[in-house]
Amino acid sequence: MILPEVRDPRMLTIRRGGSLTDTDHRLLALWAALCAEHVLHFFEDEQPSDPRPRDAIEAARAWARGDLTMMNARATGGHAMGAARSLRGAARHAAYAAGQAACVGHVAEHDLGAAAYAIKAAMAAHPDDPGAGRVERDWQRDQLHEPIRPLVLADQARRSSICWSVFDD
Repeated sequence: MILPEVRDPRMLTIRRGGSLTDTDHRLLALWAALCAEHVLHFFEDEQPSDPRPRDAIEAARAWARGDLTMMNARATGGHAMGAARSLRGAARHAAYAAGQAACVGHVAEHDLGAAAYAIKAAMAAHPDDPGAGRVERDWQRDQLHEPIRPLVLADQARRSSICWSVFDD
């Protein structure tokens, strides 16, 4: 995951001295899971019997519902990222997106990791389409819940340069 050297207090939970509410933190996890799920088929097409990325997406959602601890969700995310390591291209990026989504409960800024890897998956799956990344990015933005929309868009603008510039307009 690409984290900035200086953390934005809007992306830190209130318990850790920031201003991110639990409700918004859960919405970030749900959005990250949706971004990862949107490209999951790239992984499952290559590795249909490996459930780790799908499990990670469900772990992100379970954490957001309060049905799974942050530590268990994060561990499930690590397993999904393990599934990515031996792969290349869209499948690899899709598995990393799922892993990042599962880690949002641990560090909210993993939301952009999930989104950025999903965009990279779309770009890798369509190498002859220079607009594939922008289409995926715009789809992701359309999925944002209104309470977190300004926060995510500001964070994308702030961190795009360390996220392969996938959020640039």
